[in-house]
Amino acid sequence: MEVQPARFCRRGFTLVEALTVIVVVGIISAIAIPRINIDAYTVNGSVRGVTSVLSYAQRLAISLQHNVIVAFDVPNNRLRSHEDSDNDGVIDVGERVAFTPLSEGVVFGRGTANAFTIGPNSVNFTRTQDAMPAVLFRRDGSASESGGFYIIPSRSIAKGSAHEARACDIVRATGRVTWSRYLNGVWTRGD
Repeated sequence: MEVQPARFCRRGFTLVEALTVIVVVGIISAIAIPRINIDAYTVNGSVRGVTSVLSYAQRLAISLQHNVIVAFDVPNNRLRSHEDSDNDGVIDVGERVAFTPLSEGVVFGRGTANAFTIGPNSVNFTRTQDAMPAVLFRRDGSASESGGFYIIPSRSIAKGSAHEARACDIVRATGRVTWSRYLNGVWTRGD
């Protein structure tokens, strides 16, 4: 029986090849990372999350055929959704309550941005629940009033910038929620 010589089989990378890849990735990262606007991604994600919560509250009021109240807990940067099964405006035992926080680093406010059509305050609703501004969605899908609120990254406020401010507004008759961004001194509808 004849033994065949072992063939040289190259697997893996050499140290030089691995270091070359690491250096190239490092150079590309050094160029790209400072250009990424993390605040824009964070506030856009937060505004989309908040508008989803409000749209869900509206749909829930229609499907359950009772009021759903969304209160704005401004000091804690979160929303409180209350399924008001007896339509009395009070959180009773057995009624479901859920909290939705804003993204980390995002707060209610507009910084130095001009006021949008929704009003000048961080949250512009006259109805309150537990001393928090609130909007009520009725079983026909309408909202208790037209109004809205602003959110902005806390770093933008610290910098005195309004570039990343967002405004959400709710139409009373339809309960529809839309949002806008503050860009170059003008509010424009978001996507």
